[in-house]
Amino acid sequence: MNNIPEIKVGIVAVSRDCFPESLSVNRRKAVVKAYTEKYGAADIYECPICIVESEIHMVQALEDVKKAGCNALCVYLGNFGPEIAETLLAKHFDGPVMFAAAAEEDSSTSLIQGRGDAYCGMLNASYNLKLRNINAYIPEYPVGTADEVADMINEFLPVARTIVGLHDLKIISFGPRPLNFLACNAPIKQLYNLGVEIEENSELDLFEAFNNHANDPRIPEVVADMEKELGAGNKKPEILPKLAQYELTLLDWVEQHKGYRKYVAIAGKCWPAFQTQFGFVPCYVNSRLTGRGIPVSCEVDIYGALSEFIGTCVTQDAVTLLDINNTVPADMYNDSIKGKFSYKHTDTFMGFHCGNTCSGKLSACSMKNQMIMARSLPEEVTNGTLEGDIIPGDITFFRLQSTADAQIRAYVAQGEVLPVATKSFGSIGVFAIPEMGRFYRHVLIEKNYPHHGAVAFGHCGKALFNVFRYLGVEDIGFNQPAGMMYPSENPFVK
Repeated sequence: MNNIPEIKVGIVAVSRDCFPESLSVNRRKAVVKAYTEKYGAADIYECPICIVESEIHMVQALEDVKKAGCNALCVYLGNFGPEIAETLLAKHFDGPVMFAAAAEEDSSTSLIQGRGDAYCGMLNASYNLKLRNINAYIPEYPVGTADEVADMINEFLPVARTIVGLHDLKIISFGPRPLNFLACNAPIKQLYNLGVEIEENSELDLFEAFNNHANDPRIPEVVADMEKELGAGNKKPEILPKLAQYELTLLDWVEQHKGYRKYVAIAGKCWPAFQTQFGFVPCYVNSRLTGRGIPVSCEVDIYGALSEFIGTCVTQDAVTLLDINNTVPADMYNDSIKGKFSYKHTDTFMGFHCGNTCSGKLSACSMKNQMIMARSLPEEVTNGTLEGDIIPGDITFFRLQSTADAQIRAYVAQGEVLPVATKSFGSIGVFAIPEMGRFYRHVLIEKNYPHHGAVAFGHCGKALFNVFRYLGVEDIGFNQPAGMMYPSENPFVK
């Protein structure tokens, strides 16, 4: 995927002047050695300058990591550390920063001249970060051995990748939102607060660009690629040239309009006038771009596109955007889930969208017409949706959202797609999230979230939660386990 950043973490050791500098230097070297052995050398850079109390050292280290091409930073307390210089380093570094500290070594040799007291130093570091209004990533338990700190740095990578990506992201939208879809309409103020740019366009702009791509010489090549991807699932071959024309329109628009930004997500329009004017639905094209790391949300869902991009950065994999759509019928639950999986009926639901999930995340797929739209329109203008059951396995449902009064909040819930045939249409799966019924009521409904949720394939709740916390989101909902009540939950309900 070339629409997300690559991360290079510079590790800078710091040392209090009343402790041996060699303590921090040697511990830093041990961390880099452990990281390289476990994860390779590509992601990490060892800064040779140890900051010992001095602001001059801080400037030198800052210049060194910038020169080395680092876009993320690990400030490593090999001993107690100089709280002013180390936090100034975080303040002036242009990118995400984490803090970690060294645990003490062998009690027989290191607790007199070799004791570092970094456990204590992390307290002062955190206090000084707050004094300077600096947001930094601090692991859940930020003190460890060389091996443990190497793991902490590796866990920091998806967080850093997302923060760097957001600071260079532009969301391109084609709107406005469809009538009666106010839930997808949210103030864009929080995008700017997050460092994200947005370019809002009309459908007419897009339609003009699409028409200008008629007879584009690249269309046959794109059609051939679509035919190869769909195989026997190519149920509407007559629409492929138009879909290819649309795909080229979007890709060219991205290149011509991303400006000084490196990464792009798209919030697209798909109804009500899209089908009759363009002559197809864009779902399959949306799925192809999302599968290549350029998220395309439906129904001009700007914060949905933002959430998809975050998931793409975290997982380095395709994501999807689904309606939290319908309940699982009782007979399906009783026949296929009850007694086979440890989920209550209210833990289950179906996640669905018309056909925007990429083929690689479907058990099998067919490109056909959009059934709901065909109820009120001629079928020939509703072709272009990708249908199939979503592959079973672990998932994370999540969303970052602005409220109507421009407050930012998020939710994260881990679960799975069950290996249960949906017996339905669209891109769809039978989902199970522990305590989903309570989460649905006391987070999704209570906090006024829209019907769209982003889906990452795999359990990445830890990384997503840390991303949202780094971004300063204070209200992060999750599916609380039984016995842990939500603030709004009625204690008298049995």
